[in-house]
Amino acid sequence: MIESQRHSYHLVDPSPWPISGSLGALATTVGGVMYMHSFQGGATLLSLGLIFILYTMFVWWRDVLRESTFEGHHTKVVQLGPRYGFILFIVSEVMFFFALFRASSHSSLAPTVEIGGIWPPKGIAVLDPWEIPFLNTLIPLSSGAAVTWAHHAILAGKEKRAVYALVATVSLALVFTGFQGMEYYQAPFTISDSIYGSTFFLATGFHGFHVIIGTIFSIICGIRQYLGHLTKEHHVGFEAAAWYWHFVDVVRLFLFVSIYWWGGI
Repeated sequence: MIESQRHSYHLVDPSPWPISGSLGALATTVGGVMYMHSFQGGATLLSLGLIFILYTMFVWWRDVLRESTFEGHHTKVVQLGPRYGFILFIVSEVMFFFALFRASSHSSLAPTVEIGGIWPPKGIAVLDPWEIPFLNTLIPLSSGAAVTWAHHAILAGKEKRAVYALVATVSLALVFTGFQGMEYYQAPFTISDSIYGSTFFLATGFHGFHVIIGTIFSIICGIRQYLGHLTKEHHVGFEAAAWYWHFVDVVRLFLFVSIYWWGGI
């Protein structure tokens, strides 16, 4: 903290990353539209836009880590902003998955004549919810317990235990992703098999994508913990990862009950 500063807020230095992120998003959008309409150069523009966005994410987060960890600009007052922002992000994610669950319940509660008037639709052989789906529900819950263990270890100042707990979290997440891939490979239906296949693969696929993002999130937190970045007074990045992981756990519970068990009866 600069000694001449008499307030608890962080006045951010001018940064090129907001405009570079905007340009990357523009290139990604235009390139995606061009690619889907078979315009020449669309795939190249789409790839460049995605690379630009990923680069902007990396360097922007790098700057935030420097400001918070090494320069000490993130006071308790400043930390409230990222916390509130991430909570709002999770709320938006809740609305996203609510839309997927709503699509499934709409078709299952009032199946139309086009799918045989029954749910699951006529001709669809569903997965047994008490095999891989049930096991793949217990695994995220176990990883949620591991990330909670890591949180308590950080608060207690036990750095090595926190690293071990995050390694356990990431290991369980990788096992989950492997089982999810096995489940997709063995599924007797595809995403194009009526509304059941569409809602099943959209809901479970987006959840699996969130698990992958949460795995990367946890790996980064584990590396930062190993390097000594996280302390019991300052670990907002880990808190965000833990909240995200618990959200993914809760979504998996709803998936199992609504998609696998009740929706597959």
